[in-house]
Amino acid sequence: MSVDVTDLRAFYASPLGAVAQRLVGRTVHRMLGSVSGLRVMGLGYAVPYLGPVRHAAERTLAFMPAAQGVTNWPGSGRSASCLVDPTMMPLPDAALDRVLLIHAIEAVESPAELMQEVWRVLTPGGRLIVAVPNRRGLWARRDATPFGHGQPYSRSQLGRLMRETLFLPEDWAETLYVPPVEGWLTLRTASAWERVGTGLSLPFAGLHVVEATKQLHRPVAVQARKASRLRARVLAPVPVPAPVPGGA
Repeated sequence: MSVDVTDLRAFYASPLGAVAQRLVGRTVHRMLGSVSGLRVMGLGYAVPYLGPVRHAAERTLAFMPAAQGVTNWPGSGRSASCLVDPTMMPLPDAALDRVLLIHAIEAVESPAELMQEVWRVLTPGGRLIVAVPNRRGLWARRDATPFGHGQPYSRSQLGRLMRETLFLPEDWAETLYVPPVEGWLTLRTASAWERVGTGLSLPFAGLHVVEATKQLHRPVAVQARKASRLRARVLAPVPVPAPVPGGA
């Protein structure tokens, strides 16, 4: 189920949303790397993470699903946001170099169709960064935040979805170890929660963040064939018995 765009804006305007934006954004921007001269798209509700990208990339787009609603972005100048069907985006093939999915996969009816459409619009070797709620994390269990809505994923489920849609996962990270609770103590210790959770690889992070590369061909497992033995029927000569003297 999609979260309304009004609720998403309100969450990121809150103190807890600001903490989430800072912690998730740190991982997302590390995976994006330099986007100088590249074409970048955020799908879902990615605008809190596209600000630093917009000034470096050749072009930055913010596509938002129709079920969620759209908000104007950026706040000044020409709008780069658009309301779309995420399985039928108004872009030609191989139009983008980087795609960021956040508040997207967990909210659609058919994640595979969305991933196939992202594959279509990415250039060969283009990179995808996905952030989805961790089904073992606290954030997926509390619907007071946008990460508590929709279908959360385990690491194996997310990896399987990517491989089935021709993406090769190359970098995995977990983030949002801080509990999803509005409180001054929680918010002030958010960085400490993140350091401890990351250092110990604890299983209850709020989000999986994955970087994957578009593959051009589906890998096919090749099984070695055993050499079969050919069996041919051989006719062996049979001696003819000698005639019996006096016989008829």
